[in-house]
Amino acid sequence: MRTTYQRILVGVDDSPDALLAFQYAVQQAKKDAAELVIVSVLEDDQMNVYQALNKDYVHGERDALIQHLQTYQHQAQAAGVADVQIMTATGEPGETIVKTVIPDVQPDILIIGSLAKHGITKHFGSQAAYMAKYAPISVLVIR
Repeated sequence: MRTTYQRILVGVDDSPDALLAFQYAVQQAKKDAAELVIVSVLEDDQMNVYQALNKDYVHGERDALIQHLQTYQHQAQAAGVADVQIMTATGEPGETIVKTVIPDVQPDILIIGSLAKHGITKHFGSQAAYMAKYAPISVLVIR
């Protein structure tokens, strides 16, 4: 039995595994004629207290992230995915995607890379494992 998805959520952070996850999600969305939602989380733990309190700084970081996500959006559209949305969130990536993004987007599946780009979260045992364990939907972890 083949599963067809109507809405696919893919998390991106520019790590090699996330780029593979994005490519896989694009191909799956194209094959299923599914909506593709691309999300990236602005990690507030990477900002110092002064940056976090500075609304102009946070707004600038979010604007830069949106602009970067638009490049992913254009790539997916160029590959033949008709319905591509982008979204940002702020917080701890795993928890934010599971508790906020998934309930808002209501995707059929979450596709993520196994390794993150920065810091402690670079190890599989953290963000990807958290999402695989706690997400209320199927999670595909790409290596």
